[in-house]
Amino acid sequence: MQFTIEYEQEEDGRWLAEVLELPGVLAYGQTAQQAIARVEALALRVLADRLEHGEAVATMMTLSFATAA
Repeated sequence: MQFTIEYEQEEDGRWLAEVLELPGVLAYGQTAQQAIARVEALALRVLADRLEHGEAVATMMTLSFATAA
């Protein structure tokens, strides 16, 4: 599984990052790096929850994140 993270700076100066393949998985940060780290952590929590509830298959799962500004 490969996930794409898009990020942008909001008008108020905060950064917003979102995982395109996981609707609703987005996070803010004071820097682009902080927003990316937060959204990666959130994506992992969402995936763990899906595995726990049988909504995803863990067989040979490999995850990677790629950023796209």
